[in-house]
Amino acid sequence: MDVGFTPLALVVLVGPQASGKSALASSLAAHLRGQGERVAVVELDQVAAMALPTLPSWETAHRIFETVTGMWARADLTCVIAEGSGEPDEVSGLLRQTPPDAVAITVATTAPFEVALARAQADPTRGRSKDRDFLSRIYDAWPDKMAAIDPSLVIDTSAHTLAECVERVRSAVDRARMA
Repeated sequence: MDVGFTPLALVVLVGPQASGKSALASSLAAHLRGQGERVAVVELDQVAAMALPTLPSWETAHRIFETVTGMWARADLTCVIAEGSGEPDEVSGLLRQTPPDAVAITVATTAPFEVALARAQADPTRGRSKDRDFLSRIYDAWPDKMAAIDPSLVIDTSAHTLAECVERVRSAVDRARMA
């Protein structure tokens, strides 16, 4: 690796609703920027919100999310954080956006169902994820989805402070860049 050259890191951040993805993405971006990195955060929900209430389909939002992530990955940045749903096809599509000279890590966030439900119900911006039955179905399916994704790092956001979560991801990025 050239001295002074920082390879792009694509951090694909996935997990079920209310597992801590948004908080981690935001804090990680702030930390990396504080370290002098050039960072973009791309969030599936924000991409979809651009077309609400007339969003043609979530499939369309996923394709746009993948495309925007790929465009940022080819810009003059050192890190792109792609915060998505954790569908295995979505993760594969995002990882295909990794430029040849970049590194990619997949970070899966999780939390116990009751913790996630409390988070969702306390957040006035949430919709369906406040519903116990809806969120329960998502969390019941998450172990199989996570196994299909085979993440580089799994973080239970209820077991660590936000700062500890950021440090764990930062360490994973550093290890990937050194490999």
